[in-house]
Amino acid sequence: MDLNRRRLMGASAAGVAGALAVSPDAARAAPLISVLGRDATQHGVRSGSADDQTKALQHAIDEAARAQVPLALPPGVYRTGLLHLQSGTQLVGVRGATKLIFNGGASMLQSEGAGHIGLTGITLDGDGIALPARRGLVHCLAGTDIRIVDCEISDSGGAGIWFEEVSGDISGNTITNTASTAFVSFDARGLQVARNTIIGTNDNGIEILRNAIGDDGTQVVDNRIEDIKAGPGGSGQYGNAINAFRAGNVIVRGNRIRNCDYSAVRGNSASNIQISGNSVSDVREVALYSEFAFEGAVIANNTVDGAAFGVSVCNFNEGGRIAVVHGNIIRNLLPKRPIGTAPDDDAGVGIYVEADSSVTGNVIENAPSFGIMAGWGKYLRDVVISGNVIRKALIGVGVSVTPGAGTALVNANMIAETPRGAVVGLDHTRPVTPDLAAEGAQRLAQVVVGNNVVRSS
Repeated sequence: MDLNRRRLMGASAAGVAGALAVSPDAARAAPLISVLGRDATQHGVRSGSADDQTKALQHAIDEAARAQVPLALPPGVYRTGLLHLQSGTQLVGVRGATKLIFNGGASMLQSEGAGHIGLTGITLDGDGIALPARRGLVHCLAGTDIRIVDCEISDSGGAGIWFEEVSGDISGNTITNTASTAFVSFDARGLQVARNTIIGTNDNGIEILRNAIGDDGTQVVDNRIEDIKAGPGGSGQYGNAINAFRAGNVIVRGNRIRNCDYSAVRGNSASNIQISGNSVSDVREVALYSEFAFEGAVIANNTVDGAAFGVSVCNFNEGGRIAVVHGNIIRNLLPKRPIGTAPDDDAGVGIYVEADSSVTGNVIENAPSFGIMAGWGKYLRDVVISGNVIRKALIGVGVSVTPGAGTALVNANMIAETPRGAVVGLDHTRPVTPDLAAEGAQRLAQVVVGNNVVRSS
């Protein structure tokens, strides 16, 4: 290499070095951009301090959102009150190491009319401080594409997360020890609630609600939900792992649910609900429920081990109709009331249906009263019960035969060890006929019985 070329290269390198050089004063003045985003400590935020960090945190949040960059919260503990999130706010922490502890206020994080908000890798500790009614530790109203991912929310004195008219994604979070409900959504605009762990609530696990009956479409998939209490009491409003109310086209799939005071999944006036592939154990009322003014329910391929009721699809008197109950395993039911009480009084029934429904391919074992029950008084219409295996129930299939009841087909089922009868006509829950599956048994116009295989104990 000749001397002139070496001189030119040396000058070029010196120029690059000069361009990258920053004076100490300039470095202090410029906000630091970390690999995660703008560093909150450059705005006076201090971790581990006993002082309230609300003012500094709010300034850092606003400045980062204005610059359209994430705000990185380094590992540590930050004490804060209410923080407002504007559109574009992205808060990023180190999972398990960045913690915000609540000092008090209506909520810890709040947004209204803001979109494209993201919370990632942050622990939010409510410190058990009571929140006002209908508030969450994270509280978002009328927002688009709000995403809370890989966060921990603990000890909220109200709800964990409260959404109204929000679209977005709640996934991979852990929500524990919540004073009311872990996650509440009203009037969703397109939500996915997936792969969260919810342990220990006093009201419900997940609530998908609407102020009036209508399309919702929220997907509640692959969550783990345990230890749900009905703290306020009531007759089923509380104590449910997943509750859909007035919300149409909700999908509840692949969830692991254990230890609930009431239901694992409860759809109330929720049309076209799909409840599939869930694993349920140790619930103390109806495990899988579709009730009141709904049209369309698919309850398929779930396992229920330990419940007072397995599946209930009811309230034809309120317009509840059209259901497919297929491929479920339901066993080890625990009655709270003796036979003769109403079906929603926890009478140890495997599957209960009323109107325009198909019950096929289920396996039911250890049902202290009925394996399958169809109809309540006159509230029965067009029910097919076929291809099921029923073992160890007091009565295999019970069908309402009271005046005004509609037609049921009971065909091609395997029914074993049902001492009171394989197929029996009912007046509500009171047996009023001999076994209709027995050879030479009486025939009733509204109950068509044929080709069942019956085995005694």
